[in-house]
Amino acid sequence: MTAVAILCDGVTVVEGRVAGHDARATLVRRLQRLFPGAALVGPRAQRAEGFAVVPLALVDPRTTVVINMDVVSSPAVWRTLAAGGAEPRIANFVWWNTSQFTHPVQRASLALACALFPTFANSERTATEVREIVAALTVPSLAEGARIDWSNLGIRLGHVQPREEPAVPVVLYPAIRLSERKQPRLFLDVVERVRRRTPIRVEMRLEEAHLISEDAIRLSRKDWAWVGPLTATREDYYYRLARTTAFLATARDESYGLEYVEAMVAGAVGVFPDRPWARALLPAGYPLLYADPASAEHLLLRAVTDPAGCRAELDAVAGGDFVGWLRRHHDDTQFEERFSAALARWFPED
Repeated sequence: MTAVAILCDGVTVVEGRVAGHDARATLVRRLQRLFPGAALVGPRAQRAEGFAVVPLALVDPRTTVVINMDVVSSPAVWRTLAAGGAEPRIANFVWWNTSQFTHPVQRASLALACALFPTFANSERTATEVREIVAALTVPSLAEGARIDWSNLGIRLGHVQPREEPAVPVVLYPAIRLSERKQPRLFLDVVERVRRRTPIRVEMRLEEAHLISEDAIRLSRKDWAWVGPLTATREDYYYRLARTTAFLATARDESYGLEYVEAMVAGAVGVFPDRPWARALLPAGYPLLYADPASAEHLLLRAVTDPAGCRAELDAVAGGDFVGWLRRHHDDTQFEERFSAALARWFPED
């Protein structure tokens, strides 16, 4: 296939490898596995382990497809690559929630970028949102020609480790940021109420910038809570998930929900808000959806006092095997196959 370069601001290379365990860095590494030898667009040229870091101005548009994870910049990327006279080949990768773009200029820029360049989304829900934004904010001739494909991101099933039930139930904060969209105050209020009724241990692993936030400090003062940095490796991350009893999701919206799927496949019982993004992840009839804080408290209490009973209910709505259902619907090989096929279709080799 044609060479690939990945553009994603904020990703750093340390000791020859893409550093970090946030979604941005993790997805860049997934794309590098999918497209072996793919370059990373960066501020200065350097060699790394199995790939090169290349400034955008040095990317050859005649031989390279640029996968742009910073989608709104695609028109500017096109102008840089087109300066030499060749026709740039750019594919957008929408891996985040479109609701983060609230300003009219941001949303219009997103619409234009996705109308002009083929776009791959991280879920059907995100793809639908992109189509709606393009249709609403661009002229019909652009909207009708938009090329948009999608696949659920899925997870690497090989990372999952055998379960080991903790002596005291562990409740996970299923995010690495305390952004307003995640509603961390709701999480804190609910787990505090549950803790008054039964022993639990709460774990919160956060990006460094969020460790010093007011909410993180508030929770860290509790003797039944642990607040700390992200785990050092994926193996450590899945080791902790295999010893997690339940999690409480409180986000208003999600583009996909990778952290939730990883935790559920590892055996954690998920309590979700009754919102479209959550229902899109789960089998029909999922029983642990809450409508308000009181029902969230009730369901989380059930999850930590009777996790085996909750798992039996989940099995019942998923044809007898809830984790098996998740594995079939959220296997990252489907994402890899569909993304590769989309790029081959959009940019056929000469």
